[in-house]
Amino acid sequence: MTKKLQQEIEEWKGKYFRALADYQNLEKRVKVQEKELVKYASEKIIHELLAVLDTFEQAEEHLKDPGLTLGVKSFWEVLVKHGVVKIEVLGKKFNPHEMECVEVVESEKEDDVIEEVRAGYKLEDKVIRVAQVKVGKKIENKSKIQNPKSETNLNYQNTNDQNR
Repeated sequence: MTKKLQQEIEEWKGKYFRALADYQNLEKRVKVQEKELVKYASEKIIHELLAVLDTFEQAEEHLKDPGLTLGVKSFWEVLVKHGVVKIEVLGKKFNPHEMECVEVVESEKEDDVIEEVRAGYKLEDKVIRVAQVKVGKKIENKSKIQNPKSETNLNYQNTNDQNR
């Protein structure tokens, strides 16, 4: 009888320790989630403010008004204070995690960002808006592009002629 009781005690003891470990892991996960929630709580409002910043920066570029320049600078200081950073893209290799290619242009360097169309931003380490960019592509054989009667175009025309 004591051997059976000892086994039951060990079995309940094991269950208790597993339940305790599960509870401690749950507490740790909740703390991590709370930190993440606090860290990114402002993401939605910041994302909306970035559209306003774009408008102000465009106006600043066209108007060259010192008061507007000061306002844009102050706006930026607030965003930086809350963990927002601009994603630097010019001259860098295309990164689909931080950038969206809106156009491919002829360039000396393959897959390098040639122009930034719209700025991208991160909140802490999370991308909250990808940068829209123009990406360079080397064009090796210009004669095919400039010649409208290239092999590809002839094949397309032949297919159309057969469908008539």
